[in-house]
Amino acid sequence: MSEHKENTPKAWSGGDKPFNASYGKLMMWFFLITDALTFSGFLAAYGWSRFKYPEIWPNPEDVFSHFPFLEGDHPLLFVALMTFILIMSSVTMVLAVNYGHKMQKNKVILWLALTIVGGSIFLLSQAWEWGHFIHGDRGGIDTKTESVVHLAKDNELSSIYDMMGVDSYDGNEYEFTVNQIITSLEENPEYHIRKANREFLTNEQSISYLNENATEVILGANLTRNEYGHRLFADYFYFITGFHGFHVFSGVILLIIILINVIKGTYERRGHYEMVEKVGLYWHFVDLVWVFVFTFFYLV
Repeated sequence: MSEHKENTPKAWSGGDKPFNASYGKLMMWFFLITDALTFSGFLAAYGWSRFKYPEIWPNPEDVFSHFPFLEGDHPLLFVALMTFILIMSSVTMVLAVNYGHKMQKNKVILWLALTIVGGSIFLLSQAWEWGHFIHGDRGGIDTKTESVVHLAKDNELSSIYDMMGVDSYDGNEYEFTVNQIITSLEENPEYHIRKANREFLTNEQSISYLNENATEVILGANLTRNEYGHRLFADYFYFITGFHGFHVFSGVILLIIILINVIKGTYERRGHYEMVEKVGLYWHFVDLVWVFVFTFFYLV
């Protein structure tokens, strides 16, 4: 019995590796667990707000409906493309780790570079989406009920810019008053109002409703005013997608540093590419989080 005890290694005695994982890999897992709890808190807060205001919460298909260089509405198509690009970058990361295990330096360089390209395209796409969200495209009218109403035409969402006869992206900064909107509604009977609960009013009802309830015209979205609807929608959008975007940006920077080390032969001299694998764990986590952000924010 005593001989058996002497030959049995003691857990955490300093020399063994639990689950055959190195110290660095274990620390990465600890970090990812804490980060996962942080994102879970953010998404839970979003979900609570989303279902607290179900009648007036903006519909993502109405908000994220544009695609660069394409006219017309393409609901969630651009966001779906961003998601596909990020998921494919996770595939290239897997290949980089795989060839790192095989000590094939040139292939690690290739797939790491493609992962960086995928992450960079995602960041640029997110920047375009943010720019479009900040600028706005339809405009909204705030009311005394603290809900934003929108213009419609033939029971389809329309734009204040269209009714006023201007281009929202002509480089000019426009400001409209409630009286201007009411006057334009009187001159254009084909336009009317869609309330925040998605109820359509007739042209006459719209004019009466705005005379009684309208407070100001909102163009674009920031942390205090949001043309798309409830202010919290914009707050969560900036915070959650921005926080995730910061993670992607950090990941791209780390990948660039790792790529430089691979090119210099640092990991060849060490005899292993574990650093590529550790950064790969982070990158897969970032991709997985985006799947949840995409589901909660854009689909629900």
